[in-house]
Amino acid sequence: MSSPTLEKPLPIENSTKPAEVLKEVFGYSHFRDGQQQVIEQVLSQRDALVLMPTGGGKSLCYQIPALILPGITIVVSPLISLMKDQVDALTASGVAATFINSSIPREQLLNIYRQLQDGKFKLLYVAPERLMQLEFIDRLHTLNLSLIAVDEAHCVSHWGHDFRQDYRLLGQLKTHFPNIPVMGLTATADIATRADITQQLNLQTPYVFRSSFDRPNIRYNLLSKYKAVDQLIHYVKGQEGSGIVYCNSRAKVDELSFKLAKQGINSAGYHAGLEPEIREKIQRDFIQDNVDVIVATVAFGMGINKSNVRYVVHFDLPRSIESYYQETGRAGRDGMPAEALLLYDEKDAARIRQWIAMGENTERHDVELQKFAAMEAFADAQTCRRQVLLNYFSEYSGAHCGNCDICVNPPKRFDGTIQAQKVLSCIYRLEQNAATQYVIDVLRGKSHKRIVEQQHDKLPTHGAGKDQSEAHWHNVISQLIHQGLIRIDITQNATLKLTEAARPVLKSEVQVTLAVPRLALETSKRGKNDKRHYDRVLFAKLKHLRKSISEQDDVPPFVVFSDASLADMAEYLPNNSSQFLQISGVGKTKLERYGERFLALISQHLETL
Repeated sequence: MSSPTLEKPLPIENSTKPAEVLKEVFGYSHFRDGQQQVIEQVLSQRDALVLMPTGGGKSLCYQIPALILPGITIVVSPLISLMKDQVDALTASGVAATFINSSIPREQLLNIYRQLQDGKFKLLYVAPERLMQLEFIDRLHTLNLSLIAVDEAHCVSHWGHDFRQDYRLLGQLKTHFPNIPVMGLTATADIATRADITQQLNLQTPYVFRSSFDRPNIRYNLLSKYKAVDQLIHYVKGQEGSGIVYCNSRAKVDELSFKLAKQGINSAGYHAGLEPEIREKIQRDFIQDNVDVIVATVAFGMGINKSNVRYVVHFDLPRSIESYYQETGRAGRDGMPAEALLLYDEKDAARIRQWIAMGENTERHDVELQKFAAMEAFADAQTCRRQVLLNYFSEYSGAHCGNCDICVNPPKRFDGTIQAQKVLSCIYRLEQNAATQYVIDVLRGKSHKRIVEQQHDKLPTHGAGKDQSEAHWHNVISQLIHQGLIRIDITQNATLKLTEAARPVLKSEVQVTLAVPRLALETSKRGKNDKRHYDRVLFAKLKHLRKSISEQDDVPPFVVFSDASLADMAEYLPNNSSQFLQISGVGKTKLERYGERFLALISQHLETL
C-alpha cells in the first residue's frame, strides 16, 4: 500500500469562505448541523471537541479548515486502511492530501517529507505512535502547521470502549505546539468519556459541539437466536449490496464465512489470525465491491470508510453500546436506507461477562462490566431501540422512531406510573448511592446483612415491590433508564442517579408508560425503508458505470460517487453540466473527471423509455 501520487490540487485562497469550499470541492450545497459552527471556531484558532455520529460529516470539520488555513493540517488516524481510503477520497475531489505509515518505502517517505517542506500538501494523515516519536515531532517543528485533528478521540479515554495506550501520549501535543488548535473528533462518547477526552488531550477552553447521535436511515432489528446460521443465511439472501457480519471469535468467522460461501453468497472472512497480506486483500476486495459480505471480528475495526454498506449484522452481542453504535454506524454512511440486525442469546451474554472477568486489565473490569450491562439492557429493551441508544449518550428523547423492530411490531403497554414511582422513590431514599441490584433487593423486601446494617429495611420503599419478580424490576429499571428518568454513573460504582425528568413523575405530574415484559421478542416485520422515488433501472446502470470507472482508476466505487449521488442522478435526471453540479456530492473536479460519461448514460437511458 502506498501514498497516492500528488495531483494538481484545487486552488484555494485564504479568503475563501467555508460554504464555497463545501460546494466547489465536495459538491454539497448545505452544511449539516454544527459543521459550520465548528469550522468557524477552528478558523479563529480555538480548540474543539466534536461529537458527531458515524456518517455525520465529522471529517469536513477539519478538511474544510485545512483548505482555508495557510499551513498543513495533521490528522491523527488509528488505522492504515482508514488513512488510505480518506486520502483516496480527498484526492478524487482534487485535494492535496497524503499519509505516512509503515507501508510506505523509505525512498517514497523521503519524497513526501520534501513535498511537505515545499508546502505541496494541505493534509497529512499519521498514526499516533509515529506522530509522538521525537524525531517526527522535530520534523513537524520545521513545517507550517495550522491545525491538529485527532480522529477517533475516544481512544484516549480510560472510560472509552476502545482505549488505546498510544493515544494517551497525544496530550503532549499542546506542550510541543501550544499555539496550534487541536480538534478531537469522535462518534462514541458518553458523559464521562467526553470530559476525559478534554482532559487527556489538554484542550484549552474548547468549543464543544455535540450533534444528534441519531442515524434515522438505519433500521434497528433484533432477533432471538434460533438456528442462528440459518437465520443469517436467510437474512443475507434477502439483502442487496454490501454487508458486514460481526462475530466474537476467529473460529466463528471461519465457520460462518464458509457456510455463507457454500450457499452461493459472495463472502469472505476477516480476522487478526490471517496473514497481513490476505487481510489487506480481503479488505480491499470488499471496499472495491468485489466481495459482497465480510464476516469479521472487530479486528475489521475502524478502518472501514466505505459509504455504501447497506447492512450490519451482529451474530454475537457486542461488549458495549459504544461498540454496537460504532459498528452499526458503518451501514448507510451515504444517508441511504440501511439495516442493523442483532442476533441475541442470553447464553452469549453470560459468556461475555465471564470473558470480561478473566481479562488481564483488572483496572477496567468494572468499567467494561458496566458498559456490557448497558448493552444487555439494549438487547432486553421493549421500548424503542433508537430511544435506548440516544438516551445512553444523554440525548434524551421521548419520541418513538418508527424505524426499529419495537416500533414496527410494538409490545403491549400499560400505565407504569406507580411502578416507576416505586423505583424512583427507592433510589432517592437510598440517597442515589446504590446500584441496580441493591435497589431491587430493597424493593422486593430482602433483609440480607447490608440492608439490615444500613437500616434500609426501615425505609418506606422496602418491600414495596415484593409482588413482582426480580426480572420484572430489572426490566422496569432498564426502561426508566431508556426513557431518561434514571442514569447510571459508571464513575461511582454504577450507582443509579435520578435525572431532572424524574421530578415530575414523583410528583404525579407526568404519566409513565411501560412495556409489558415478554420472554421472547418476535421477528420484526420487514417494511419499506426507502421513501425516495428514483429510477431503479437507471440506478443499477449508474452503479455498473461507477464500478467500471473505479476499476480503471483503482479507487473504491464510492470514491467515484456515493450511492446517494447515484440516487440523486436517477431521480433528477440531469442533462447538462450545470444540472449535474447540483447533484449532491458533485464538485468541480468530479464534474470534470466523470460528468461527461454519467450524463451520456443518463441520456441513453432516457432514449430507451
